[in-house]
Amino acid sequence: MELKLIDDKGAAGTVPAKDEIFGRDFNEALIHQLVVAYAANARLGTRAQKDRGAVRHSTKKPWRQKGTGRARAGMTSSPLWRGGGKIFPNSPDENFSHKVNRRMYRAGMASILSQLAREDRIRVVDEFSVEQPKTRLLAKKVKSMGFDGVLVITDEVDANLSLSSRNLANVEVIAARQANPVALVRYPNVLLTKRAVAKLEEMFK
Repeated sequence: MELKLIDDKGAAGTVPAKDEIFGRDFNEALIHQLVVAYAANARLGTRAQKDRGAVRHSTKKPWRQKGTGRARAGMTSSPLWRGGGKIFPNSPDENFSHKVNRRMYRAGMASILSQLAREDRIRVVDEFSVEQPKTRLLAKKVKSMGFDGVLVITDEVDANLSLSSRNLANVEVIAARQANPVALVRYPNVLLTKRAVAKLEEMFK
């Protein structure tokens, strides 16, 4: 498998890549499962409702038991009352996680990378860096390479790259160990450094 090699000015060349990572068949069902599982595992069980013991209320009986013509009432925390507690409240410790086997994850990531390569959406550079932590410098560098929106995967993300990419909505810079299915399918193009290619081949073999 050959991936296109470019430089800062967009000059073309090729770099070899392993077929087992960048030449796999497209497995739509597996990729869908990976994306759903990754998004689900990122969810936090933060939603919570109060039962009748947790709502703020008075324990005083609203009115006497008999003689008013109204229904019996013991306290205002009743679930039948507005502002009362929920009968079966949502718990904040809900577990949304999906289990994905390691072999499935590796195969799915390789399938995504392979499909990106087939669609000519992967480019490789020798190195990727900026001299200063300036958003303008990174935006200019990305534009000179011919990208509008791009996911940049390097072997390591230094402080300059991290700070320069924070304010760019269409550019994300991550390390190879942080590569994930959601980021890969989100951006129209993926830019890899040579060292990142080697790390991905080692991680997903």
